[in-house]
Formats: sequence, C-alpha cells, structure tokens
Amino acid sequence: MIAWKSRPLPVLPGKSPGLVLFDSALRRAVPVRPEGEAGLYVCGITPYDATHMGHAATYVAFDLLNRQWRDAGHTVNYVQNVTDIDDPLLERAAATGVDWTVLAKEQTQLFREDMEALNVLAPQSYIGAVESIEWIVPVVEALLEKGIAYRVPGTGTEPDGDVYFSVDAAQELEKQGPDAWWPGQISGLTPEQMLPVFAERGGDPERAGKRNPLDALLWRAARPGEPVWSGGKLGDGRPGWHIECAVIARRFLPAPFTVQAGGSDLLFPHHEMSAAHAYACSGEPLAKHYAHAGMVGLDGEKMSKSLGNLVLVSRLRAEGVEPAAVRITLAGHHYRSDWFWTAEDLGRAQDRLRRYRLALPLTGEQEAQELLQSFRMALADDLNAPAALAAADAWAAALLDERETPLDGSPAGAELVEAAFDALLGIQLAA
Repeated sequence: MIAWKSRPLPVLPGKSPGLVLFDSALRRAVPVRPEGEAGLYVCGITPYDATHMGHAATYVAFDLLNRQWRDAGHTVNYVQNVTDIDDPLLERAAATGVDWTVLAKEQTQLFREDMEALNVLAPQSYIGAVESIEWIVPVVEALLEKGIAYRVPGTGTEPDGDVYFSVDAAQELEKQGPDAWWPGQISGLTPEQMLPVFAERGGDPERAGKRNPLDALLWRAARPGEPVWSGGKLGDGRPGWHIECAVIARRFLPAPFTVQAGGSDLLFPHHEMSAAHAYACSGEPLAKHYAHAGMVGLDGEKMSKSLGNLVLVSRLRAEGVEPAAVRITLAGHHYRSDWFWTAEDLGRAQDRLRRYRLALPLTGEQEAQELLQSFRMALADDLNAPAALAAADAWAAALLDERETPLDGSPAGAELVEAAFDALLGIQLAA
C-alpha cells in the first residue's frame, strides 16, 4: 500500500538531546535510547470514516517523536498499518450501501490527504491488513501446532473453524525467560478489570466454546455474505485484529523494536494482545517501550463515530482552516492528556500562528538559536509540545509587544526559526 508524500525535513544546526518518554507499560517516564535504527509502529485506522481530531492527535503526537529522533541523529524506521478488513468497515459499508472495498479505498485516500496536509511524516512501510493475510496465515497455523491457539466448535449461530489465542497456554511461556508476556504486562489491568474493557473494545468474552473469556480471535471462519480469503489449513476466512499488527510489526521491524504507539484506547486489548501474539510467535518481546496518546472530545463530550460528533480534518480544510493552525491546536495539549476540542481553542491557535508569522522577520540569530534550544529541550522531555509553544509565545511577545520600536531581524535568524518550527513541531510558518 502506498503512503502519502512527506515534505523535505529541514536540517538544523546541532542536534536534540536524548529523549525521555512516558512508557505506558512501565507507568513511568524513562530514557529511550535507540541503538542503531529507531523502530516506530503506530497503529493505523480502520477506514470506514474520515479522519477526526482523535486520529489527528495521535498521529501528530508520534510525528513529534519521529521528528525528535531524527533531529537527535537517529535513523527512523516507521511502520503503520491500515485495518482495511474488519467488522466496523463491513457494517458501515452495509449501512451505507457502498461496497466495502470502495469505502476502504476512499477513506484511506482521504486519510492520506489529511496526513499530508497536517505535515505528518509518512511511514516507510504502510501496510494493509488485506495484503498481510498471506503472512498471517502461516503464523496462526504455527500457533495451532504449538497448542497456543485452538479451534472453537460451531454453535447454532456460529460456524466451526474460528481460531482463538489461548491466554492460559501463552502464560506457560512465561517460564521460558524474564521477557515473556503475561496478562497485564502492557496494560497493568487485572483479568477482572480486563473483561468489561475487552467486551467494549471488540472482544467477545461471552462466545460459547472459548477456554478463557479473554482469549482473542486469530482467524474468523467464513460466514455467508462476508469476504473471505484462503487460510490454508485454517480454512477460508479472515484474520483477527491483534494478530494483524503483530505480524506486520514482526515483518518490517526488528524484535523488539523501539516504540509501539497509538491512542490510549488501544492499550487494552489491542496492544496487550498484539504483544502476547508476538511473543508466542517468536519468543521475543514485541517492543521495548509503549506510548499512548490521550482521547479528544468535543465540547465536553466524548468524540466518537457512534455519537456522530466528529470534528473532521477534511471538513476543517474544506472550510479554509489552515492545517498549521490545526497542528498548533493539537500541540497546545500534551499528547498524553485527555481534552476537548472547542472553537475557542482553534481560534487561539489561529491567533498564535498569526503572531508567529508577524514575529518571524523581526528575529535575530541569537533569539533564533535560543528558541531552537527551547524547542529541543521541550520535546526531549516527553514530547512536551505545550512547553515548546509557550517558548514560541514568549519569543513572539518579546519581538512584538515588549519593544517600543520594531527590530530589524536578520534573514538568517528568520530562516532558522522557520526551519525549527517545521523540522521539530511540523508547523509551517510560510503562508
């Protein structure tokens, strides 16, 4: 699958310090020091609707990570998936009377356009679930042979042949080493806490015939009216969600890679189960660190497709809102925080963008160097974009508000500030 186009990344003098990042699995901030290539996997969309601010906040957040690493001198291997076959996609296609393949293609293309507009660096590997099925099938077959997966017998409403991952069998692998997966390793949840979340986020704890309510689907046997693929010994069907990301990450990144990232709603079950699947397949952890972005609501309520209260990137763009202002709005909230999108918040971002542009030609080289250093220090401290913007506000105020006469800036200073905004924050000051 083809990703979007990235703009050239400006080269800055010097480099960023080492990163400290909050690790969701460890529940604390830790130094993240890639050895050699930095590997980043950010879970992608299920393309049944347009990109909303929750999506945008996640991808912009970890775009900051990508940029910080690159500025620190690391080579980054960034991988992202697209879950272009899944129940929500099929349900939306049926409800709207659109062929599911057409819907997936249209929404994936719209996502690409939104990411390009928001100046998000494109992944080196952008992989769809459909194109990964040929890699998934032998992995599930191997898990069956190991006894870590099992078939669930059919019921009056469900056919024979669904394959599930055995949480209990996977726990036996814990005895093989200190890095082995165990339930709650990533999420920190107890099995009792997991059950309601599992049911809410795509799991099926009540499915008859499962050995453990928390066992996750690996291969869904063919159903009438559903698209299917050849599954070899598994029979016709399609893959589960968690195994998709585990297999794609394993194929395109080393084991373990540096950071697994996504929205906080993916912490459990998705990242927990992906980690379990990956360890069961290879005997090695999926990732060294886990990072999660907070949830974005709208005017005091949760933003969700089911409620229909989405702020869409494409709609804002159509209304003439500059993508740079959208990025500033997102960067004004720490990536790990839960927050609400408001028109007032966007208005403040637009005013910030205007002031930064007015200040740009007035800056000298010394002010530019100081601002660059402030950006680097802020992002190295758990991607603290609000602190970076606060430094930019102070820089602009010093040039626009605190002097009786305007300054004559230097072209070199303006060039450095413009490059720093773009390279580190992804904010383009050029109108």
